[in-house]
Amino acid sequence: MANDVSTSPTSGGYYAFIITYLVLLSAFGSFVNDMYIPTLPDMVKAFHCSVPTVQLGLTFGMIGLGVGEMILGPFSDRWGRKPILIAALIIFAIGAFCSVWSKSIHEFIWWRLVQGLGASGGYFLARTIPADMYRGRDLAKVMALVGAINGFAPASAPVIGGFVGKAVGWQGIFWILFGFSLLLLLLTPAFKESLPVKNRVQGHFGIAFKNYIYLCRNKNFVIHTLLKGAALGMLFAYISSAPFIIQTHYGFTQLQFGLFMGFNALFAAGGAMIALKFKPLKNGAVFAGRVLFLITIGQFICLYTVHSVWVYEAWNICMIFCMGMLFTIANTLAMNEGRNYAGDASAMVGFVGYVFGAITSPLVGIGDILHSTAITLLVMAAITLVFTRMTKVLPPDLESTPQSATATGLPSYSKPLASQAADSPQNTQTNA
Repeated sequence: MANDVSTSPTSGGYYAFIITYLVLLSAFGSFVNDMYIPTLPDMVKAFHCSVPTVQLGLTFGMIGLGVGEMILGPFSDRWGRKPILIAALIIFAIGAFCSVWSKSIHEFIWWRLVQGLGASGGYFLARTIPADMYRGRDLAKVMALVGAINGFAPASAPVIGGFVGKAVGWQGIFWILFGFSLLLLLLTPAFKESLPVKNRVQGHFGIAFKNYIYLCRNKNFVIHTLLKGAALGMLFAYISSAPFIIQTHYGFTQLQFGLFMGFNALFAAGGAMIALKFKPLKNGAVFAGRVLFLITIGQFICLYTVHSVWVYEAWNICMIFCMGMLFTIANTLAMNEGRNYAGDASAMVGFVGYVFGAITSPLVGIGDILHSTAITLLVMAAITLVFTRMTKVLPPDLESTPQSATATGLPSYSKPLASQAADSPQNTQTNA
């Protein structure tokens, strides 16, 4: 869905606002889950529930994020970005406010689902709005700026959560998230709609969802998406088990745990940067998949036999570095294959990742958390390795392949828009 990119700002006040706004939207998705993780052990005590039960809060939040993206992607293609964003932020604000007053863990879990549905709007549209406004070098510049600044969000969220949790308890974190959503709502009127009416999906309502069917016919896209999902499943297995291993088992405080998580997140960013050095890019996925599997075997042995937080932490750093490589590579390859359906492809990549995360999060809390975490990580590393090997035999990445074209039954243009010429190959080349 091409826009008139000649009118999109590349400098000045509104350009600075757009960059800041996109950074906040993208960071919002990280804070929704990562910020309250340090308080999970305290919530077990507060609600008098088991570890797997409290981890369902993460699971339902991820379900909401995944399902919300799949729904809001086509909705925003039809009605525009701004109204969908406003509705999503209001939904999140309601979920965050009500979760503070939860009388039971089960009530809290359902409000986490509402939070996930609302947060998915900001998380999804932070990737979609730049593609509406920019092409070629300008798009790359915007995405690089947003990515570089927002790289601090996963690192800072657990640290902030550790401070707040220690000071005022888990409820204080959701008050902050509630305030964050209100801040975004206050800023939204200054955002100018990025998807003109002429470029929106037309026709009957169900047609907006048909591109998911086309994407599922693309074998290359499916493999890259499942690779991202498996790696993300490993990440959430680590995230949901780490507070209990570091705080409950090894006796560190919430604040110290937050510092562990923040430090480790920097290695994911390092892995993402190293991934771009591989040519072709898929070679990086093969390398990272093999190394990740070997490292996870070491972590498996550690969790069963070597009871040292520093050995556990050393293996975590290596695993997260490899995950950072896989996230960047899988995202790039999947979006390359789904570039004719960028909004829907982005939604599917996010959805599949959260499905894997929703499955692995409660599994690590079953029985002895050290052993269940070791088994879950090893199984997910093996699945990730399978998808990296499948990636290896695909045609060279970042080039046109039969799977990207009409051989899979895809239509000759990306979406049934009112203005089909906007997405014609000639116009795409001009914009790039």
